Amino acid sequence: MEFKDYYETLGVKPDASEAEIKAAYRKLARKFHPDRNKDAGAEEKFKAVNEANEVLRDAEKRRSYDQLRAGGYRSGEQFRPPPGWQQQAQDFGDGGEGDFSDFFESLFGQRAAGGAHRQPRARRGRDVQAHVQIDLHTAFAGGRTRLALQDAGGNERVLEVKIPAGIQSGQVIRLAGQGQAGTLGAPAGDLLLEVALRDDPRFHLDGRNVVYVLPIAPWEAALGASIAVPTLGGAVDMRIPPGSQSGRKLRLKGRGMPGTPPGDQLVELSIRAPAAETKAQRSAYEALQAQFGDFHPRG
Repeated sequence: MEFKDYYETLGVKPDASEAEIKAAYRKLARKFHPDRNKDAGAEEKFKAVNEANEVLRDAEKRRSYDQLRAGGYRSGEQFRPPPGWQQQAQDFGDGGEGDFSDFFESLFGQRAAGGAHRQPRARRGRDVQAHVQIDLHTAFAGGRTRLALQDAGGNERVLEVKIPAGIQSGQVIRLAGQGQAGTLGAPAGDLLLEVALRDDPRFHLDGRNVVYVLPIAPWEAALGASIAVPTLGGAVDMRIPPGSQSGRKLRLKGRGMPGTPPGDQLVELSIRAPAAETKAQRSAYEALQAQFGDFHPRG
């Protein structure tokens, strides 16, 4: 049996905080989850990550593991529990639920107690991770969306999820009690929903700022104009300064994604010239060319 370095498995330092361990676990669990990663070996890595998290997230297990690791054991080395460890392992009960390695069972499971019969203990259900996609308008205003989830037995359930206004892609919504069921009356785990935002045909995000490309006519750019500009919260009148050029960005303060502080909307101007489809329109362009004959757009 080989010694397992759980810190190495999660890619964290031995003095990592609870928050750092949780963040590392979530990242790796998403990366290797069998529903998302079909590569060879991904499922085994997913199990290893879960096992490492099972130990390091529990203060008592982590303290005992750290004491053992301080004895000089390193990843991959042959390992045999030191004398007296069996009695210590007995105090951890069945070591939790899950497909864990012999190494884990030798430290925290019932097998280390020589098969002794113990009263099963009530255990909180495990947290479950899932993903939900929402459109940009729902992320801006908040609202509700329906999510269909399938459990390991193939049973489907539909949840109505409340979306807070201003949520960003990658943020997680926690639904208490919607994870794996607990045992012997213990509470269920939570459902952790990672949010992803669908692409929008008109707007895109730059942090909390919303970017919108506004087409304008050449005369609006040259002479200035007042234009109703779409935003996620509705149209807003905006003044185009005379002499504006394509690529210029104007700012609508506080019209971006909600937050503290809220983002802005950046309006990028794009000059669109109409085609000369009639003789009169061509003459108008020729007159414009004559009036601005000294203008050289390419320098």
